[in-house]
Amino acid sequence: MNGFNAISITVMLTLNFVSPFHLELEGNELQQPNKQFDVVVYGGTAAGVTAAIQAAKLGKQVALLEPTQHIGGINVEGLGGTDIDNHSEFQNSIGLGGLALEFYARIAIEYNRLDEWKEANKLKLKKPELWRFEPHIAEKVILAWLKESDVSIFVGARLAESKKSVTKRQGKIVNITLEQGERFFGEVFIDATIEGDLLKWSGVSTTTGREANSQYREELNGIRANTTHGQFLVAVDPFVTPGSPKSGVIPTIQDEPLGKPGEGDNRLQAYCFRVCLTKDSSNQIPFVKPPGYDRKNYEIYLRYLRAGGKLYTPRVNIPNNKTDLNGGADLSHNLYGMNDGYPNGNYSKREKIYQEHKRFTQGLFYFLTHDVEVGNLAPGLQREWRSWGLAKDEFIDNDGWPRQFYVRDARRMISDYVITEHHAKKNEGVKVEDPVAVAFWPPDVHSVRRIVIDGKAYNEGFVFGGNWWKPFGISFRALTPRVSECKNLLTPTCPSSSHIAYGAIRIEWTFMALGQAVGAAASMAIDQQCDVQDIKYSALKATLLNDGQVIEILE
Repeated sequence: MNGFNAISITVMLTLNFVSPFHLELEGNELQQPNKQFDVVVYGGTAAGVTAAIQAAKLGKQVALLEPTQHIGGINVEGLGGTDIDNHSEFQNSIGLGGLALEFYARIAIEYNRLDEWKEANKLKLKKPELWRFEPHIAEKVILAWLKESDVSIFVGARLAESKKSVTKRQGKIVNITLEQGERFFGEVFIDATIEGDLLKWSGVSTTTGREANSQYREELNGIRANTTHGQFLVAVDPFVTPGSPKSGVIPTIQDEPLGKPGEGDNRLQAYCFRVCLTKDSSNQIPFVKPPGYDRKNYEIYLRYLRAGGKLYTPRVNIPNNKTDLNGGADLSHNLYGMNDGYPNGNYSKREKIYQEHKRFTQGLFYFLTHDVEVGNLAPGLQREWRSWGLAKDEFIDNDGWPRQFYVRDARRMISDYVITEHHAKKNEGVKVEDPVAVAFWPPDVHSVRRIVIDGKAYNEGFVFGGNWWKPFGISFRALTPRVSECKNLLTPTCPSSSHIAYGAIRIEWTFMALGQAVGAAASMAIDQQCDVQDIKYSALKATLLNDGQVIEILE
């Protein structure tokens, strides 16, 4: 990366939405950039976008800094199969409002389905397809929206990896320094990354992994005694020499004991790529053997098929005959235990983990489409996979492959207020005095590792679903650090929450709502000339409600 760039946006419209927008990078604009802003948002995720737009709507000069070259986070990197109204047990579209709802309205306009979308909302009809989109459409919408809002956008703007990257005086951030030495000054800062790097370098307490159940009197945190969701449906021998533990374990399996149920550890729920595939042969990039391909890495998939298991296949679930291919089920491209060093790793370590995931996943798709033994064991499976390919009109600067993977779990802030499993429990009366958005999703954490139990491969850690949970209001206090640690920093993406509670919050539209909340709060802290912890909640609530935000679900 040769430095950061301010970007101007040229949107190229087409009737069939095949050609994505283009960015014109104008490096000359930054020879003498205005580095003094009211609000500096670090991280161009969905939450960073709405935080920036909301602050700009309230009259603030806003800088949106994105470490990569693309604004929009995982929404523009393949997660178009939005988790809205896609479960028969509940309807969570009623939890959307404000800028999150506006985003989906803008998406509906792009697909000429706004009237249908409005009717579904008005009548509370469950039509999940109306909330789904292609990655390049999301990126086009987001960039146009930011331009309308007069937000100053900087891409390739990554924090320096040093304590000197954040300058503080009297408990407040004065400026932040990027890798190339550029400094950005602001009155209030927002960490809208999933990784929480600005929190870290600002001296704010964070955590990763799973807490022990005893820490917050929870039941679903920590090591799981019995994982049923996403568990192997067939018995798979995990040993290099079948039946021989002394021979070691095959790839994707960690050779370690279960541990004591309920105890904490540093494990993270699995990451994966949200891959955009298509059956349209005129728009395909075929699966090819990646550099470093090693067939032995996929032995577990062969054993699964030999045991009678049925591996997953892509299916159309976003517009224009494409797929948002997510990792899940018992065996897929969810890679358990391969991401443990990511949140606290340096940029080089993170890039290595990303490349390992990319190489393995690309190799898996090649294996499923080309391996002779797969064809013999499951000819129908291989024929189906061969009918798919990467969509050539997506991620055009990266050969059709997502530029980011799905970081489901990284740093979480530790503040004076912590959201826990108890907030989500139906039968518990945890009252949130200062809600700013709604979490309307069951606590959802994918398995964190694949180990050996009773001589068989075993996925450990998945928690999802059931009828024990309820939607809950997200406290503003969970978005602010301890006042002793920083007085002008907010985060919508690394809320103060336990591992299991974070699983209910980490949905993209919820992040958008939290982004709007902190964007409004940052503006109010400036107007009220106070610490972010001391803004008047009544004023924040009034602003959010006036802008259509949903802050609680009344039962």
